[in-house]
Amino acid sequence: MTITRRQFGVLAAGAAFAAGSRASFAQGAPIKIGAVNPYSGAMAQYGDEVTRCYELAAEWVNGQGGLLGRQVQIVRGNATSAQEGIGAVEQLVGRDKVDILAGTYVTAISNAASESALNYNKLYWETNALARDLTDRGLPNFVRTGPSSNEFASRAVEGAIKVVGAKLNKQPKDLKVWIEHEDSAYGTSIALEQQRLFKAAGVTVGIGSHSAKAIDVTDSILRAKNFAPDVWISTAYVVDTNLLLRAARDQGFKPAAMMSCGVGDTKETLEAIGKDFLEGILLVSYPRPDVSEKYGPGAGAFLKLYREKLGRDPVAPQGMNAFVGMKILFEAIKAAGSVDYEKVIKAAAAMDKPLGTYETGYGVKFDDKMQNTRALPVVAQWQGGAVRAVYPAEAASEGVSVINVPRA
Repeated sequence: MTITRRQFGVLAAGAAFAAGSRASFAQGAPIKIGAVNPYSGAMAQYGDEVTRCYELAAEWVNGQGGLLGRQVQIVRGNATSAQEGIGAVEQLVGRDKVDILAGTYVTAISNAASESALNYNKLYWETNALARDLTDRGLPNFVRTGPSSNEFASRAVEGAIKVVGAKLNKQPKDLKVWIEHEDSAYGTSIALEQQRLFKAAGVTVGIGSHSAKAIDVTDSILRAKNFAPDVWISTAYVVDTNLLLRAARDQGFKPAAMMSCGVGDTKETLEAIGKDFLEGILLVSYPRPDVSEKYGPGAGAFLKLYREKLGRDPVAPQGMNAFVGMKILFEAIKAAGSVDYEKVIKAAAAMDKPLGTYETGYGVKFDDKMQNTRALPVVAQWQGGAVRAVYPAEAASEGVSVINVPRA
């Protein structure tokens, strides 16, 4: 059968129309972001909180028309261990067809999941996992928008020297500090950097460790008590932090100052320990919605959005950090005009935003390992059964200052 010019033109036009329709449909498909976090087990409520705030960020950007003419969809991948992190990535990529992967509440999960993501040429956008090793690996698909363990360590040392030292009227050479940490990469990386910084400042330091899975940490408290520190600093997860604080209370261990890094600032700890013992305990924390608007513009608006959507206050400060991390991802995707990981990373690497740009007080400037150097934690404190930011001074709300140091 011979096809005339006219018939060929009709067929070509039809094919072009069909191709255009497919392109239009593809362009309208959602940008899927796979959220790798624990949604079961002991850490589920915190994995939920991180992802819940990814979902809030997605709703926020979708309300502004989405990204690249597409809506953003968060798809959950449950992972309570490193091995499950690999499985979650395989499922999210293979079954759910996600474009990008994000997380993570637990460093070990982030480590495994991000390497798995690279096997599929997918971007892994880290907002919350802390260990410095994650960026030091130089993984080409990995970006971290939140602070690393080094920033948490540095802020703890600042708090001990500039806040506690000033309250005790002691110079660094006169301070004694005990560092307690859980023994995975998360706790170890923070503790070793704290130890290095304290020694460089001339502070006398003792150090101890425990398993995050321990069911009795009395020995850890007794070792610290025997050291007789001015400041006791702990880096752990929620369950073992609560165990340590309960053991400290039961053993009558009450140094002039106590400080918890990363956790110890939630309702779970308040209910486990009680507000009387917690009063005055310092916390190295992700910035929370109580920071001043001057420090974190929009923190109040985030809190309002969270309350309207969920009918309660945030479970933990990890949430606002995750919300901001997702906003930074959206900006990088928009600048890249693509979800291709190399293009998004190139766009992110070019970002330059000053401190005080986001709700957390963060800015954006990535180093050569794609660690955001303008993401800094704050020092907060338990006061009257609530947690308040107290350092740096500009982060504190009006009328808030350090109390109960030395501990009554």
